[in-house]
Amino acid sequence: MTTQSITVRLPEKLYLRLQQAAQATRRPLQEILLRAVEIGSPPHWDDAPAPFQADLAALDRLDDEALWDIARAEEQVDLERYQELLDKNANGTLSAAEREELERLRFESDRCMLRKAQAVALLRWRGHVIPQAKALNV
Repeated sequence: MTTQSITVRLPEKLYLRLQQAAQATRRPLQEILLRAVEIGSPPHWDDAPAPFQADLAALDRLDDEALWDIARAEEQVDLERYQELLDKNANGTLSAAEREELERLRFESDRCMLRKAQAVALLRWRGHVIPQAKALNV
């Protein structure tokens, strides 16, 4: 992995807090600062399973309004049917066609939840206050 160097001006209070953390953990200040940046950044889409990465990557380019729409969207998956198929699968009574339907529903459910989670993470990172999950239809 290549690295880039930058100069960042930090408020003294923040600098001292990071310096104290470095001393307390006996780690270099640069390592503490890099960790703070990594933790404070939204999750990177390439950490998601490959079938979802392109969809999640596209969210980075959306404006806040579009991200709020995704975060608040109702799930489009038929959850009752999904649960019915999960139950049949657990009982070993799932047909081949139902297995395909279950996989499709699972994929769509996962896609929806990953998109919502990424949208919320991006909004939070952009400085928005995120309401409780119930307000977001999660």
